[in-house]
Amino acid sequence: MPPPPPPPLPLLPGRSQLWLGLVLGSVCSSLVSALPSNDAQDALNVLLIIVDDLRPSLGCYGDKLIRSPNIDQLASHSLLFQNAFAQQAVCAPSRVSFLTGRRPDTTRLYDFNSYWRTHAGNFSTIPQHFKENGYVTMSVGKVFHPGISSNHSDDSPYSWSVPPYHPSSEKYENTKTCKGPDGELHANLLCPVDVADVPEGTLPDKQSTEQAIRLLEKMKTSSSPFFLAVGYHKPHIPFRYPKEFQRLYPLENITLAPDPQVPAGLPPVAYNPWMDIRQREDVQALNLSVPYGPIPVDFQRKIRQSYFACVSYLDSQVGQLLSALEALQLANSTIIAFTSDHGWALGEHGEWAKYSNFDVTTRVPLMFYVPGRTAPLPKTGEKLFPYIDPFDSVSALMEPGRQAEDLVELVSLFPTLTGLAGLHVPPRCPVPSFHVQLCREGQSLLKHFRFHDSEEDLALHGNPRESIAYSQYPRPADSPQWDSDKPSLEDIKVMGYSIRTIDYRYTVWVGFSPHEFLANFSDVHAGELYFVDSDPLQDHNMYNDTQGGDLLRLLTP
Repeated sequence: MPPPPPPPLPLLPGRSQLWLGLVLGSVCSSLVSALPSNDAQDALNVLLIIVDDLRPSLGCYGDKLIRSPNIDQLASHSLLFQNAFAQQAVCAPSRVSFLTGRRPDTTRLYDFNSYWRTHAGNFSTIPQHFKENGYVTMSVGKVFHPGISSNHSDDSPYSWSVPPYHPSSEKYENTKTCKGPDGELHANLLCPVDVADVPEGTLPDKQSTEQAIRLLEKMKTSSSPFFLAVGYHKPHIPFRYPKEFQRLYPLENITLAPDPQVPAGLPPVAYNPWMDIRQREDVQALNLSVPYGPIPVDFQRKIRQSYFACVSYLDSQVGQLLSALEALQLANSTIIAFTSDHGWALGEHGEWAKYSNFDVTTRVPLMFYVPGRTAPLPKTGEKLFPYIDPFDSVSALMEPGRQAEDLVELVSLFPTLTGLAGLHVPPRCPVPSFHVQLCREGQSLLKHFRFHDSEEDLALHGNPRESIAYSQYPRPADSPQWDSDKPSLEDIKVMGYSIRTIDYRYTVWVGFSPHEFLANFSDVHAGELYFVDSDPLQDHNMYNDTQGGDLLRLLTP
C-alpha cells in the first residue's frame, strides 16, 4: 500500500496535520480567475533557469562577498523568496520532484536509478503541461538529470517539442583536464582553466548560453509562445571554470565556514561523508580519514574560493542570456523563473556537498520576474537587463525588488508557473495520487504576486507560522557508509524526514522499507531539533533534551 506523501512526523500529530493542510492547500479561486487568459497572441513566454548545486550565496541574498551582479539585477525586478527549500538535496530526486510537482515519496525516486513514469505513475511535468497548452517547449543543458531517471531522453517526447540540447563539451567534465602543480592533467576537484586550452576550446555552460540565445532568436518570429528551460552545470563539481574568475576571490579574503566542526550532538545517521569529493585526485592526495577526517584549513579556503568563482562565472552566463532576451525584445513578454535543485555545504558542520537535511543543502534561491507585475515595463530606451561585467568594480549592489519571507517549497514551481502564465492550475493531488496524471502536491505561490501600489514595505509578510517546508534524505545505515551520500533504493534502511518552520528544523530518522516504500514512524533511529532564533547555523541538537510533552510545549508558538 503506497504511503501518503509527505508522511507525518511523530510527536506532533495534530499540529503537523494542520501545517500539512496549509502547505498543500490550493490557492484561492479568485486569484486564479484574475490571471490573464492564454490566447496565443497575449500568452506570456517562460524562461526557466535551473542551476546545479547553487545555495543562496548571492548578493541579492545578502552575501556581500559574492559578485553576482546579473542575478542581483534580475532579483531587483523580481519577487524573491527568502526561504525556499528543495524536497531532497540531490540532483535527480529533486529535479523529478519539482518538475512533476510531486514529492519524492510519490515519485519514488530517492536515487538515480528509476524512471517515474514506469516506476511510480505517469505524472505530467511542467514543460509537458505547457506543451499540451500550445507552447513550444525546449530544453538546454541540465534540466532533468540525465540517465535512467529521465529515461535516457530528458523525458522526451512527453516534455519537449524539440530534442533536448546537451553541450558537446559536457563529456570532458570528469576527465583529466585540470592542470596540476606538476604540469600534468588530473581529474581534480579544483579546476580553474584557460578556456582556450580545454578540449573544444569551450565549456558546457558557455555552450548552453549560446544555444539558448539561438533558440530565442528563432522564437522571436514564432506565432507560438515558448517555454525554454536552461540548466546550468556550475557550481556543480568539479569546479571547472575560466581561471580569471578566481581573481575575484583572493584567498586572503576567503574565510572558513562559521561552524567547521562536526557538532557534538549530531546523530551519525545525519552525517554525510562527501564521498564524491574524496574521489577527486587533488582531495585523494590529502590522505583524509573517513568519514569525519577534516580537510586542511588551506584547502578548505581553496574549495570555497572555487565555489564562489563558479558562482560568478555562472552569473556572467545568466547575464548574457538575459541581455540577449531583452535585445530580442522578448523581456516584456517573458516570465523568468530562477532557482537551483538544492544547496551545497561549504564546510558547515564539517560537511561538504549536499546529501543532508540541513538548511545549507536544502535552501535554494527562488525568484520570479513577471513583466508588468513584479516590475514596471521599461520605458522607451530603458533596459531592465543590460549585461554587467562581474569584474566591474564600480557595479553597485542591487537590492531585490520584492521579497517574501514565508517558507516555500520547490514543488510549488508547477502550480505557480502555470498560474502566472494563465494556464489551468493543476488541482491538488488526492491521497494517494499514483493513478492521477495531472495534479500537484505543492502550494501555489500566486497569492504573493498580489501587489498594492500603496505598500511601503516591499517585503511581503503573511503569517510565517502558517508556512512550512518538508525535506527528506535516505541512508543505508545508522552510521556513515561509503554509500551514505547516494544509497541505491534497495539499500535504503533509514529515511530522514525533516520539517522546517520559521522557528525550528525538526528531523526524525526512521526505519524504511525500500520494497514497500513505507516509513515506520514507530521505529525512530535518531532525531534532530534546532531552534532557528537561538541556533541559526543548526549546531546544537536539542532533540534528546525535549522529548514527549516538553517538545510539544517548546514547539508551541
